[in-house]
Amino acid sequence: MLRVTPVLPEKAGPELKPLYEALEKKMGRVINIFQNMGNSPLTLKAFLALSEAAAHTHLSAKVREEIALTIGQANQCEYCVSAHTLSAKAHGIPEQEILLARKGEAQEPKTKAILKFVKIVVEKRGKVSEEDVVALKNEGVSDQELIEIVLNIAVNMFTNYFNNIIGTQVDFPEAPPLT
Repeated sequence: MLRVTPVLPEKAGPELKPLYEALEKKMGRVINIFQNMGNSPLTLKAFLALSEAAAHTHLSAKVREEIALTIGQANQCEYCVSAHTLSAKAHGIPEQEILLARKGEAQEPKTKAILKFVKIVVEKRGKVSEEDVVALKNEGVSDQELIEIVLNIAVNMFTNYFNNIIGTQVDFPEAPPLT
């Protein structure tokens, strides 16, 4: 159920129009999450800036997608799981690795530690233990990477909560159910 009225690109006012134009140029269209955020151009602008910063961390695009999949699944955000499944495929991540990431798992040891940590962060609402951080660092995660993992968690938690609260309609192929 939609809880806000999406702001369609043809209805965008002067503050929103340049944001939509940039999104159309980058993505080919203004997806539903952004049409919903369009009700508050400030929110959309802030999200895009934070998201852009997260995209320039030292974490690979593959790991960032896997983090998004882990968080989306943990928060039962159908929109984000579907969007990031499509994006992960576009980044060349095989289907089996996408399904593993949704469970907070991975084949590569460092990525596995990152996704396990991310899942713990979501489940414990950020109240991780010293052991949780030590286990992550024992797999070679640097202080900088830890901070950048937290940034990526924040970006994905925002979109998960946003979509779950607003009821954003999925405008991507729906992700298959986990078995």
